[in-house]
Amino acid sequence: MRTAFDEDRLLMRTEARLFTGVAVFFAVTATGYGWFSEEPAGTAVLAIAFLMAALVAFFLRVQYRRRGRRAQDRRDAEVVETAGPLEFLPPHSPWPITTALGSVVVALGVVYGLWLFLLGLGVLAHGVFGMVFQYAGRPGPGAGQGSNSPLREGGSPPSRSR
Repeated sequence: MRTAFDEDRLLMRTEARLFTGVAVFFAVTATGYGWFSEEPAGTAVLAIAFLMAALVAFFLRVQYRRRGRRAQDRRDAEVVETAGPLEFLPPHSPWPITTALGSVVVALGVVYGLWLFLLGLGVLAHGVFGMVFQYAGRPGPGAGQGSNSPLREGGSPPSRSR
């Protein structure tokens, strides 16, 4: 007979179990492929796929241990409980275009020469730093005008009336 504790453990770990299964699949496939084909490139690709799936599975298990059950894991949860604060999205920014231009110049530099590659690397770095630090002085979410989250300072979702 299943207890409530067993059901709670099964719900959250669905994602971790899924990626663990993918990792096991790639590990078995890489082992079999490496054994029978003796071809190193395919074996390396399958081994890397195993490592990536194992990394995601490990991350999901650690997050479950740190944060516990999420609202998505409870059968009695309301949709409003999963809503968090809405994030800030910049209205106008020149940095994505600068980053794209830098990426194109870097790619052309691979073909035409080191001098063009280094120039593109500088433009790309400028664009990336611009995007990262464009709103560095902006207050964090929830500061200032208040949070957009339906879970206010009381900590409980608004009640629904029928």
